[in-house]
Amino acid sequence: MDIARYKIQDYGDSSQTKFWSLYRWRTSALNMDTEGDHDVLDHKLKSGGRYYSAKFTMLERNRAFKNTKFVNRAMSSVIPGDFVPLLDSHSSSENVPSKNEELEESWDDEVIQRTRDFNKMSRDCPHDEKVWLDFAEFQDKIASTQPQKAARMQMLEKKISILEKAVELNPNSEELLLCLLKSYQGRDSIDTYIEKWERILIQHSESCKLWKEFLLVCQGDFSRFKVSKIRRTYAHAIQALSSACDKHRRQEFASLQSGDSSLVQLELGLVDIFVSYCRFEWQAGYQELATGLFQAELEYSLFCPSLTLSSHSKQRLFDHFWKSGVARVGEDGALGWSSWLEKDEQNRQNTTSEDSTAETEVGGWSGWFELSSKKNVPSKDPIVSVDLPIDNENTEQNLESKENLDTEEIPPGDDIEALLKKLGIDIDSEPNSEVKDTETWNKWSKEELLRDSEQWMPIHEDSGEIGKSVSLHSDDNLDDDHNEQLSRVILFEDVSDYLFSLSSKEAHLSLVFQFVDFFGGKVSQWVSTNKSSWIEKVLSLETVPNIILDDLRTVFQLVNKRQDPQSHFVLEPLLSHASISLGTSTMKFLRNAILLFLDIFPRNHMLEEALLFAECLFVSEMKSSSCSINPSRVLAKSLLKKDRQDLLLCGVYAQSEATYGNIDMARKIFDMALLSTDALPVDLRENVPLLYLWYADMEIALSTSSSNTEFSQRAIHILSCLGGNVKYTPFNCQPSPLQILRARQGFKEQIRSLRNLWARGSIGEHSIAFVCAACLFETLTNDYCTGIQVIEEAFSMVLPERRSQSLQLESLWVYYIKVLERHLKQFKFSRIWKTTLQGYQIYPYNPKSFRAMLQVNYHYSVSSKVRHLFDECCQRYPSVIMFLFALSFEIGGAGSEHRIHSLFEKALANDKLQKSVLLWRCYLEYEANISRNPSAARRIFFRAIHACPWSKRLWLDGFQKLSSILSAKELSDLQEVMRDKELNLRTDIYEILLQDEVPA
Repeated sequence: MDIARYKIQDYGDSSQTKFWSLYRWRTSALNMDTEGDHDVLDHKLKSGGRYYSAKFTMLERNRAFKNTKFVNRAMSSVIPGDFVPLLDSHSSSENVPSKNEELEESWDDEVIQRTRDFNKMSRDCPHDEKVWLDFAEFQDKIASTQPQKAARMQMLEKKISILEKAVELNPNSEELLLCLLKSYQGRDSIDTYIEKWERILIQHSESCKLWKEFLLVCQGDFSRFKVSKIRRTYAHAIQALSSACDKHRRQEFASLQSGDSSLVQLELGLVDIFVSYCRFEWQAGYQELATGLFQAELEYSLFCPSLTLSSHSKQRLFDHFWKSGVARVGEDGALGWSSWLEKDEQNRQNTTSEDSTAETEVGGWSGWFELSSKKNVPSKDPIVSVDLPIDNENTEQNLESKENLDTEEIPPGDDIEALLKKLGIDIDSEPNSEVKDTETWNKWSKEELLRDSEQWMPIHEDSGEIGKSVSLHSDDNLDDDHNEQLSRVILFEDVSDYLFSLSSKEAHLSLVFQFVDFFGGKVSQWVSTNKSSWIEKVLSLETVPNIILDDLRTVFQLVNKRQDPQSHFVLEPLLSHASISLGTSTMKFLRNAILLFLDIFPRNHMLEEALLFAECLFVSEMKSSSCSINPSRVLAKSLLKKDRQDLLLCGVYAQSEATYGNIDMARKIFDMALLSTDALPVDLRENVPLLYLWYADMEIALSTSSSNTEFSQRAIHILSCLGGNVKYTPFNCQPSPLQILRARQGFKEQIRSLRNLWARGSIGEHSIAFVCAACLFETLTNDYCTGIQVIEEAFSMVLPERRSQSLQLESLWVYYIKVLERHLKQFKFSRIWKTTLQGYQIYPYNPKSFRAMLQVNYHYSVSSKVRHLFDECCQRYPSVIMFLFALSFEIGGAGSEHRIHSLFEKALANDKLQKSVLLWRCYLEYEANISRNPSAARRIFFRAIHACPWSKRLWLDGFQKLSSILSAKELSDLQEVMRDKELNLRTDIYEILLQDEVPA
């Protein structure tokens, strides 16, 4: 048997033998290339090695070469049980095969055999999608072995014919349709490919998944991309899905059934497409339109009047509201569409009654009178307009004199040209010919970014802001500035094609939460990370949100602490720069909007938390208050005065006070809320476990930062009241052993009662809080192993399929990871690594999964395992989050340049991840400012804008990072392409030139 060629051999200890062993190794390596000239199938030739021999390499590639395979067979078809079955010796020797069988099979034999098997399975199970998909994937495997392009195209044709047959038998299978369309992309031209997409969408207009994929295809095609075309495509998608929702509602009404899950999923998909369209407009530079779209849809779906109207009548009524100029969602004084309509109707009735009373008081006929035109009443005195006769000749003379005066004020053309030449502008020259400095384009890009961050709020047509903005400029630029301000006015025609109605509470909440998240507010996880909403949101990001950035920063600091304690996250300037600034105006806009949302969704603690967060940022920007004063205190107290039974608002307010170090006040608020629970109705007591858990977590957080044991005793007392089901009393002394025993027994009984509910899928937030409280109680009173066992037993009550799609169970797993991190050093590596791997397999798109794995790497030094896991994850669950954590793990380390390049190229080779603006921006930042490779940065920039042409931010990165690489002519051409793609540009290059010339 041959052995590996470069096996280490021991020739002795003398230096002479070492020298000769190295010499022999070198000469054998030099002689290896001579084998390439020999005939591969000549069995008489001998080779010096097996694994690195050219002969054996070519032999393995020969299609007729037969490999020996060992196939494992099942020993028996009988299911094993608690007894040994009695089998007839003759039948067992005939029917039961041996455990290992040797099978000699060439590549051609394997292709023939597997094709025969797939044909048989497709005939036996024609409606099994997996069989058809595996059959199509096998054609790709065959094509990968073909060196000729014609042979590969032949296999592609065969794959298409297989998938067309599969779609014919399974016309409603979205996976088969997507696989078929992807195969068309490799064969057809882009126009033919789009036509086939459109034909399929006509037949499957109710499929959100197909519409989402089609929108990605249209956005990513650089040759056909224009903003107006994408707008029309989004309008078609939203209208088609909205019609499908209306159809489902009519069927529900006819069948007298409610709560159709298919309608809920359809509405959730419609909301996701609408939010992705708003993000597209924002990233293309139309921030005012994105904001106006959100305002219009929120008013149209959340605050619509309680009237039975057709879709056409509802839009006509909304048109009247939109054109009235009243405040909309997020603006000061906004009431909501329905409230405004009631108030407007009341005002009309009052006006009508006043007019009728005035008519009855006057009474009788007062004679004929002539109506005066508005044009004939310029003066306030009515007597003048009645008695003076009109002289037509004098009027014409006055008009002519005014025209002469106007013409005299205009200076000659030569003077204007001379004035412009003094400013450095030559009218006769070609456009942009005077921009010879790349620094000018750099300034232009910075000014463009500044205006994008400031001009995001729509302007009302009759608000007077247009006149103010225009009056500040000179008369020469009056028309241009007026048109620029008018472009910020969002008309009803701009939003009418994208409005739709929603009926389910889940869809309403999804729209509200995504609105808050879109504008940079703090909102808890509202959807499972395995859902398409979360995956698509992360894929469309231009910058990293703070909730993910904190985990990335923690991982980077842990990994690089050994090498350089003073190291900092090198991608921090890029990743932490939010696409939507958390400025005063944005937070005020969010605060006003959430206050309206709470009228529709009262006692929603996620919205209340987002409201107090926005209020804190808004007030702290407006006032310079001390750190110990909670800026949201006034707002929280006013909300509690309106609804004193809102327990979770008390908890959110107490946590806010604890954030600012006001622990005593936070305890008073928690105690007040828990003491009042007995007086509440039964339905309001459901969320009491959540309040207990928040209170105990606050005390535990204080105990970790201090050596005082009083904090942990307080937490035990709080949890004992919950577990023992006794009336809460403020903490005076540590609980007795009897109280702890009763609480432990109470926790066990309550969790046992949850088993039936969880088995039916009824998993509420309060039940998750109860399990977390039981875990924390066991950790404090017994040990951490017992506490962790509580959560593991709770997980065992639910099937794995349901576990991966439940937001509540995912939040339980996040709490489980938090407990593991707190006691990481006490666990064995095998236990902690197995647990983190299981969590990753269930929630592969959750940032906490990767954070936990990398923290284990830091404590146990298993970098090779982490790299191997990242490579496996790249094949099974490729995602933007996975590559960001892999990047934070590798970056900053010595000799990691090639690994980082490989990570980026692997990520961007994926069809979906290639549309991630965030990954392209990270790659460009790395090459331009970290690796400092100008040619690579230039190449990556052009690849990036070709893959993501809609991102204005990505284009402007090229102006800022490549101003020293690209010429002024190239930058000028880039701006022209941006205009051709219809990206919104707010700054003219001549403004920058004037700013440079005026100081001189």
